[in-house]
Amino acid sequence: MQTLLLIMLLVQVPAPLKPGIEKTPFGQMPDGRPVDLFTLRNASGMEVQITNYGAYIVAIRTPDRTGKLEAVTLGVPTFADYLKGTPSFGPVIGRYGNRIANASFTLDGKTYTLAANNGTNHIHGGPGGFDKKHWSVSVIDGEEPTLKLQYTSPDGEEGYPGNLSVEVSYTLQRDNALRIGYRATTDKPTVLNLTNHAYFNLSGMKRDVLNTELQINADRYLPTTPKQIPTGELRPVAGTPFDFRRPTPIGNRINDTTDVQIKYGYGYDHCWVFADNDKSLKLGAVAYEPTSGRVLEMYTTEPGVQLYTGNHLNGKFTGKEGIAYGRRFGFCLETQHFPDSPNQPNFPTTVLRPGQTFQSTTVYKFSAR
Repeated sequence: MQTLLLIMLLVQVPAPLKPGIEKTPFGQMPDGRPVDLFTLRNASGMEVQITNYGAYIVAIRTPDRTGKLEAVTLGVPTFADYLKGTPSFGPVIGRYGNRIANASFTLDGKTYTLAANNGTNHIHGGPGGFDKKHWSVSVIDGEEPTLKLQYTSPDGEEGYPGNLSVEVSYTLQRDNALRIGYRATTDKPTVLNLTNHAYFNLSGMKRDVLNTELQINADRYLPTTPKQIPTGELRPVAGTPFDFRRPTPIGNRINDTTDVQIKYGYGYDHCWVFADNDKSLKLGAVAYEPTSGRVLEMYTTEPGVQLYTGNHLNGKFTGKEGIAYGRRFGFCLETQHFPDSPNQPNFPTTVLRPGQTFQSTTVYKFSAR
């Protein structure tokens, strides 16, 4: 008996991980307001880091098939790097994610002019979009820690009408899922299309994403003009490089320029259309990285998802791991309404009116096999 007790004392049993949120200083806004980094952890050891500048996802760390915890999203090392600007490495995008043609739209008979920051088009809320804003924060600690961020966009900001109150919540669940909830209200009719622009690399930053197997549960996508504005057509994916209804390596057809849409996007930079637009939470996509074994499941209440495959990354940005992010080093699954919906009456509406509440949910769930 004494021998058994001695053996039990000598065996070191790992202490259970304590879930919760840790707050650390991250930097200062140019006007002196503090910027913090919030690290969410669950009992499984998964970590998510978020900052109240731009509501950025700074890092997501998940285990591979051997249990090794590594970063699976692109990000830069310091707050100063974020302040200089990035290719949207994980912020909340608003007021309008994706493109609006000719940087204008008409609502209730009035035309609104926006910044043309993508050629002649408007993209991602403009040069002063939500990714550049200081968000207020509230913390809900516990088994499934939640960070709530709030921002009020004043009437006329970036050309959009209405005082818009936005709340974004990040919840790290027990099952290694990051749940993102969006909520917004307005005092004037406006348009709204919120999303997150995280770039995923499930290899743990060891290689590009071309070998990652992707499945998108959509049988149509939105072809675009050469300026990447939707034509209005919902085109079947069957027989095209856009058919991901079965798991397919991202790189298999990404350079198939016999399809003019691949030329327009320099690869994939298009919106896929889900069959159901009933606002239920549905499995929209699954990604699998064969060398690490990591799996990403994406669920959303949104009617579409923009797949972007890092076609314009060129090594200019170096991540926290000291690795330069070259072309196609990450992929984005931006859950959203359709690009240019304010100018496309046949698309699901993005109009938000006083008395209405915009609500949307996206879940990124991680595992390994």
